[in-house]
Amino acid sequence: MSFTSALDPRRHLAAAIGWSMLVVVALASLVAAELASAEAERAARASGARLMAQFASQVDHGLRLTLDSRLSVVEATAAQLARAADKSGDALRTHLDAVQAEFPEFAWLGVADAYGKVVSSTDDALHGESVTQRAWFSAGRAAPYLGVAYDVTPRQGALPMPNGAPARFVALAAPMRRADGGLVGVVAAYLSWDWIERLQTGLLGALDTNRQLELIVADRDGVVMVGPKQWLGRTVHGADDLAEGGAFIVGLHEAKHAGGQQGLGWGVAVRQAADAALGQAWAVRRTVFATVLLAGLLAALSAFALTQWLTRRLAALASEAVAVRLGRRDGLSVPPGQDEVSRIGATIAALVEHLQREKAALAQLNAELDARVAERTARIERMAEEARHAAVTRERLRMARDLHDTLAHSLMALLTQLRLLRKLKGKLAADEFDAELARAEQVAASGLGEARAAITQLRHGTVREQGLAAALRELVSRFGERTGVAATLRARGWAADLADARAETLYRIVEEALRNVERHARARAVTVEIDDEPTAPASSADPTPRARVVVRDDGVGFDTAAPRPGHYGLLGIREQAELIGANLQVHSAPGRGTEVRLLIAP
Repeated sequence: MSFTSALDPRRHLAAAIGWSMLVVVALASLVAAELASAEAERAARASGARLMAQFASQVDHGLRLTLDSRLSVVEATAAQLARAADKSGDALRTHLDAVQAEFPEFAWLGVADAYGKVVSSTDDALHGESVTQRAWFSAGRAAPYLGVAYDVTPRQGALPMPNGAPARFVALAAPMRRADGGLVGVVAAYLSWDWIERLQTGLLGALDTNRQLELIVADRDGVVMVGPKQWLGRTVHGADDLAEGGAFIVGLHEAKHAGGQQGLGWGVAVRQAADAALGQAWAVRRTVFATVLLAGLLAALSAFALTQWLTRRLAALASEAVAVRLGRRDGLSVPPGQDEVSRIGATIAALVEHLQREKAALAQLNAELDARVAERTARIERMAEEARHAAVTRERLRMARDLHDTLAHSLMALLTQLRLLRKLKGKLAADEFDAELARAEQVAASGLGEARAAITQLRHGTVREQGLAAALRELVSRFGERTGVAATLRARGWAADLADARAETLYRIVEEALRNVERHARARAVTVEIDDEPTAPASSADPTPRARVVVRDDGVGFDTAAPRPGHYGLLGIREQAELIGANLQVHSAPGRGTEVRLLIAP
């Protein structure tokens, strides 16, 4: 037994049990791995989301602290300028330049008076312009302000917007007040957006982690200002948008206002690719699957070996059964023991012994049946030979009738004509003698044509090919052309459609009847009819009516009771009618014509 044969579950029970065990354990391992990985992935996603939220909170906290410190610088500058004795434009410009030199992230600093006119600024940008419509001035008159500003005037460190919009800055503002609280003006500053992005990148890099993280910052309307290139300018409605269908683990921190009543209102999100974040969970899945699958394989091998040991007696019983089937053994040995295998073996052994006895009895019966079959075969062969002989005899009779109907009539007419010519040879004029010879020649030609037509019909069976009605139509037409007698055919009913042996017999009967009309009747008209008999059906079981075939002429007629030696036409018609079980009736009287009627059952 080959190794592959031993593992075929269709041939060995041990292999079937082993494979079943392997399949069950493999499915169990898949389910266990799926459940474990799903739970591990859920926990990893929740843990990752909390960690990302913590990172986002740390970045937001660092950003707020840094921006608050820069806002404090602007507040301190406003307090110093409010207390300064010299508030001229040059003095203010000198102070602003000093602050910008200390904090180069300020792309622009300026001072607007209480009426919103810029009285001094770095690089003279916006100098002398009114800023009353700007948010930082309106809010900065009352309290320190922190917000986003857009300016068409280029500033050092400003980044152009992707869509060509004005440059973006973080605007800081603080009011300048006298000692009595009166408003002197507003000090404003623009933080470079490039510095803001470097600050956020630095805060993200300062996190104590080796993870590949992405930072996304959106304004209070949810529009992304910092983040991956494909996200810039897009509106974020929540963490689900940033997760991109589960491809990322996202932590979102909704920042509170910083810098007093007016704040940035930015949302900070930190995300990590799910492939990296869930790598450990997926590793757990693979480990669980491999472990359970290995255990299943070991269990399958153990089940195979154990089953093979338990079924050794059953395998031996199966081998003996195969030997009995091949004829190498006559019986089975009963396996030892009291278990199911022993009982099955004893039952099968008794059954085999019984079958052997039945086999011997069956062999004897088969021998007897073979002898009977041989005897009956010989009898059937004799009957077949007799049937063939009868068929040959019937064929001879049919050919005799055909020869009588064709050659015999023609030769008899020719003989009569020749005898008449011999007697009248010296008594007739030359032209009369030639006319008689022409008639004799015509009789011979007619007989030859009829013989050829009969041979053609015997060879090709035109009635079976054309059907009875079509064949009779040609026969009646030829009869009329040959004899000059007005011949008519009326064919209706089921018999007109016959195209079998009965149709051939009916055709010959009609043909013989027409020959009799031609030779003996001296008729002027003849009618052939095929129609249903207008009477009750042939039997109650079959409602189909009988058919009738009638050949009727208006000739001289004859006495049906008088003997007519040497004339076999009616005798042949009667014999052929008996062959198909038809009822033949002949009605005739001298001077009243003749009617040949056949009644045929369906």
